[in-house]
Amino acid sequence: MQTITVLGSGVLGSQIAFQSAYQGKDVVVRDLDDATLATLPQRWAYLAEQYRRDLPDATDALLDAAVARIRATRDLADAVGDADLVIEAVPEVLDIKRQTWAAVGEAAPERTIFATNSSTLLPSAIADATGRPERFLALHFANNIWVQNTAEVMGHPGTDPACFDEVATFAEEIGMVVIRVLKEQPGYVLNSLLVPFLTAASQLYVRGVADVETIDLTWRKATGAPLGPFQIYDIIGMQTPYNLMRTSPDADLRQFAEVLKRDYIDAGKLGRATGQGFYDYR
Repeated sequence: MQTITVLGSGVLGSQIAFQSAYQGKDVVVRDLDDATLATLPQRWAYLAEQYRRDLPDATDALLDAAVARIRATRDLADAVGDADLVIEAVPEVLDIKRQTWAAVGEAAPERTIFATNSSTLLPSAIADATGRPERFLALHFANNIWVQNTAEVMGHPGTDPACFDEVATFAEEIGMVVIRVLKEQPGYVLNSLLVPFLTAASQLYVRGVADVETIDLTWRKATGAPLGPFQIYDIIGMQTPYNLMRTSPDADLRQFAEVLKRDYIDAGKLGRATGQGFYDYR
């Protein structure tokens, strides 16, 4: 797989694109928002700086070559017309994902393999929308992909095993540690562990048990972990937790979603990517 299309240029979409290009793939990024597309050069510059900081082998020449391998478009047919693999990283809303994949299925070549980076949705909930469910599966990356380099590969019952193996090989080629998820599981392995942890932190906060800094400090000191839950929220970004929690049956989580919307999303404080979230990174 050499030509990779990434749908969505948010926090993870941009990271997937940059990491793929850094490892020598030709990448097309598609986003519907012109303002977002216009800021991509700054996003690549930011990611290049993170790579310089965290990866000893990340030279200016390698990083410049990575940026040169990426092009951006808002036209779907242009984005997927020569794709070996399409990776979708659009908002975590089932209807949006299904509509996106229905359009991709009509525009992409027959050889193209389709992968969703969905954090919580099962591939079987999306697969039929593509028109070729046997070539569809999930490929889930952790945030800060260049250092937290896991890639969870998870098919649905109708996924062609050969497609599964091709995607696992691609993940290895771009420097990932491949986690082969053997059956469909909401949240894969990583989020099956992480979501209950973040949920508990959110509930402690909205119930007034402790403030953000105290909750994070408690976790770091008691476990030796480098980050507390709200520091992790800042890495994830506010939009995905908001999308997941705003319709939760749990009243505490709906209240937390309201806090995210009012105090953070509406104020442009989306986490590390924007320089402010629960903490200030400026």
